[in-house]
Amino acid sequence: MNGFASDTARRHFIAGLPKAELHLHIEGSLEPEMLFMLARRNGVAIPFATVAAVRLAYDFSNLQDFLDIYYQGMAVLLTESDFHDLTAAYLARAEADAVRHVEIFFDPQGHTARGVALETVVAGITRALDVARERGLTSRLIMCFLRHLSESEAEAMLDAALPFLNRIDGVGLDSSEVGHPPAKFARVFARARRLGLKLVAHAGEEGPPAYIREALDVLHIDRLDHGNRALEDAALVARLVADTLCLTVCPLSNVKLCVVADLAAHPLRQMLDLGLKATVNSDDPAYFGGYVNANFIAVAEALDLSHGEIVTLARNSFTGSFLDADDVARHLAAIEAYTG
Repeated sequence: MNGFASDTARRHFIAGLPKAELHLHIEGSLEPEMLFMLARRNGVAIPFATVAAVRLAYDFSNLQDFLDIYYQGMAVLLTESDFHDLTAAYLARAEADAVRHVEIFFDPQGHTARGVALETVVAGITRALDVARERGLTSRLIMCFLRHLSESEAEAMLDAALPFLNRIDGVGLDSSEVGHPPAKFARVFARARRLGLKLVAHAGEEGPPAYIREALDVLHIDRLDHGNRALEDAALVARLVADTLCLTVCPLSNVKLCVVADLAAHPLRQMLDLGLKATVNSDDPAYFGGYVNANFIAVAEALDLSHGEIVTLARNSFTGSFLDADDVARHLAAIEAYTG
């Protein structure tokens, strides 16, 4: 038994459950309506006539299909106000989902290559984060390197980011996974570690378990983004369990990008049964069909997750975060108070 009287009761429980989101690409929260608004504001031509046409284009057969349109959408983001408005819109949705803490990815190379200054990007995002913090929603900001580009380009981006490290908490690795193993970025990740930054990396979404091992052994990551394909390697699973390394799992993204056939086949429950520290996140919610509560509800219903399993996922989101111990304890206490 799942411990809920009905699916409605489970949805209601999820809706108010305190949680953190640890895997969210801010550019991936660009809803079609905002895409059109920013295109008009900035005089940028886009290849869609209507919001409905944009939504029809969000039909992907793999990660690269998504990335092609994701980078196309970035073209409307030009000013500090654009980045502020994008971030503020996401944060409002997160707060509505009882999210108490967010750890946001951004892709600066996708902007500086278009002539947008890094200062513009960081200022816009952090202005929105600061306003949300005044309302009680805390945050961390993670700068991702695009893995289809070279390590020397990542090094140059880290150089450019040095004046902003008081606002950047970590570095990550995203974009096209297959053919771009984590070890390609060994030196820049080592340098980021020396600078005091946290390290995360996408691995094991489409790439093989060997990529996860590289992320662990070469990049020395603090947290694993996705990690689905770890389940193909029992020894790797045992290591992740022993290290209590957090996995930022993205159920609706996995379906939309054909990583899994449907949510009923999603490995999330198996991850929990094996003792992996899995979390639920929305990844690129404007493109994949839902923010964090939509992900929780969809996967909970598909897998008939129990009260205890849902609470574990929420607890993992805080213990897997980069918050300090006192803040984690405070959030865990809020979960206990909520669950009674």
